[in-house]
Amino acid sequence: IKMSDDFVMTIDDDDQVVIEEEEVTQLSEAEQEKPVDKKAAKKLKKQKQKEKAKTEKQEEEFDTEFTFSMDGGGRHTHKDWDFSAARDMLKSKQQVERTDIDEIIAKKRQEAKDAKKAKKQQQEEKEEEDEEEVVAEETDDDDDDDLALDGFGAGAERIEPEEEEEDSDSDTSEDEDEEVEDVNVDSDQEAEEDEEEKKRKQAYFADESETVTEEHQSFASMNLSRPILKGLSNVGFIKPTDIQSRTIPVALMGKDICGGAVTGSGKTAAFIVPILERLLYRPRQTPTTRVLILCPTRELAAQVHSVAVKLANFTDITFCLCVGGLSVKTQEQELKLKPDVVVATPGRLIDHVRNSTGFHLDACEILVMDEADRMLEDGFADELDEIIKSCPRSRQTMLFSATMTDNVDQLVRMSLNNPVRLFIDKNNQAASRLVQEFVRIRQTRESDRSAVLLALCRKTFKNKVIVFFRSKAAAHQMKILFGLMGLSAAELHGNLTQEQRLEALERFRDNEVDFLLATDLAARGLDIKGIETVINYNMPTQFAQYLHRVGRTARAGRNGRSVTLVGEADRKMLKMAIKSAQGSQVKNRVVNHDLIQKYKQKVESLSDQIKEVLAEEKEEKALRNAEMQLKKSENMLLHSDEIYARPARTWFQTGSEKKKAQKTSKAEHLAKYGVTEEKPVKKEKKDKYAGMSRHKRRRLQAMEEDDEDSGRLQKVAARAAKKSSRPAPIEKMRK
Repeated sequence: IKMSDDFVMTIDDDDQVVIEEEEVTQLSEAEQEKPVDKKAAKKLKKQKQKEKAKTEKQEEEFDTEFTFSMDGGGRHTHKDWDFSAARDMLKSKQQVERTDIDEIIAKKRQEAKDAKKAKKQQQEEKEEEDEEEVVAEETDDDDDDDLALDGFGAGAERIEPEEEEEDSDSDTSEDEDEEVEDVNVDSDQEAEEDEEEKKRKQAYFADESETVTEEHQSFASMNLSRPILKGLSNVGFIKPTDIQSRTIPVALMGKDICGGAVTGSGKTAAFIVPILERLLYRPRQTPTTRVLILCPTRELAAQVHSVAVKLANFTDITFCLCVGGLSVKTQEQELKLKPDVVVATPGRLIDHVRNSTGFHLDACEILVMDEADRMLEDGFADELDEIIKSCPRSRQTMLFSATMTDNVDQLVRMSLNNPVRLFIDKNNQAASRLVQEFVRIRQTRESDRSAVLLALCRKTFKNKVIVFFRSKAAAHQMKILFGLMGLSAAELHGNLTQEQRLEALERFRDNEVDFLLATDLAARGLDIKGIETVINYNMPTQFAQYLHRVGRTARAGRNGRSVTLVGEADRKMLKMAIKSAQGSQVKNRVVNHDLIQKYKQKVESLSDQIKEVLAEEKEEKALRNAEMQLKKSENMLLHSDEIYARPARTWFQTGSEKKKAQKTSKAEHLAKYGVTEEKPVKKEKKDKYAGMSRHKRRRLQAMEEDDEDSGRLQKVAARAAKKSSRPAPIEKMRK
């Protein structure tokens, strides 16, 4: 196989060995009629063996499972990104032996199985003693066996799926028609944008007529350099998407950009490709950091870094990943080499700007913010202002998000220079090939949520599923429940170490687990190939967050499905979700009531085991913390001089300002979910007689009264004694 300069794959004529094989076969049949020559036969045998080996080798090289992609994508590798750079920067810590949560769950499951088995053996022994009760107890034993298998995920469940599907389909079709009518009614009532706001935006943004609207059928028609085209071809990018086709020419002109497109439309490549093209012509005499890419989460930053490295594979452009949770020293060493591009989270970047010698942003030419609407929120306000102060005003700024805002009041802090607005799709719109399903949770049935989720995951959506939760505690508790039910799942939230977070993503990406139980940490930007379903355990209170969650599936033109458990308080968000999609793509899923009750009983039966697992995990954490404190104390004793000789790391805020910012960020986060932070209620002090019987209380009160009287008399006597012991006044003594 050869690859020519224009990247066209060709097959040489010499590789067509099938015809030769047929000719050899015909000759051998003719030779069999001739007198046998030992040397010729031996030579012919060797030739056959060689050709057989050659044919087998070609069959191994050819993938029999190869299929052409019909969704418009190019040739993609199985792993479009990896966390190798992040793993190389993990803090080198001494490995402490600890029990994993999966090991604790497996142990509890085994204990429960052993208990069931022992109980079953006792029942069998009892049946042998009393033969008259065998027939009556056989049915109960079979039911117990099924519960034992189902309760821990070891057996198939006996239901009639065809009947359930017919019921659900009939309900779905009726509700589907009702939802479509609601969409049409609501769409006529949409309020138009304020005229004054339109004028402000028209004055702030560049004229849209000046932007390039030419459609490109391939990256080759965009006048990109050969190394960039080779990198794009290497990762399978052939035809640019709409956002890429419109963004790359404008970005190459050096203009500021506010870009928005639906999730999975290729926004990352839209800003990385023009950056790489411009860096190819950078002056190489003095290396310096020219590009800064900011991301709100560590995992998204690691993914952007991985994509950028793959696209720049045939160039000499250098990159550095600066995120929290990884080794500061390793990052400092890389920053000393002056990488061309730095991909970072805001907190760690500010830390390096203030404390890493030789690193600064004075020469930064391009600033990119991925998921910019999240970065412009109040939680990042102080950090963002500090970063912008460190960058020169003459920079090029590019902002991208699936829910990108064009609110002038929010964008003005970025000091943009006549930015170009590139909104490909209608704002706040879901992907076109996404099927959105909703499961109604009645107000009196809120406790059935976990049972509904288990029914969906055991019966309908069995692999490549992300489940989003509102809190870290809920995600962790559901991870334990899934484990006890025999479902392979990984969790991803902020309570995990960076190593655990990376491991969870990699296990889910590599199909080692079927479910990823996550908080909104995984809602933005992460591109995991093959995700079939997204389940929202709770409906988020912000519609933008809902769009980012369901945007983990139906990416790059593929089909996808989202299932959301909707309560009575989520009606407003439900209407907004229906507006964002075509009526035919919104469905109502009905879960069989008997199935919900069945799983609810299982959840209740496992509640004690969940508490035991949580208690054991808490003990493990306490032991690890004690070991860590012991190790820390030993290091302080052994290396005290070196530790105290290090310069103290500084921050741009004082301690009180930092606490105030954290408090503001927390209040904003709670406000997203419609929750106000409750002040701790002071406990009412109980009366000292509370809980006593009337007789005991009266007796104690009488004793206290007697003590008071006797105490009063004692005090009077003490005062009189003191007074009598004093010396008499001089005047009285003279008399």
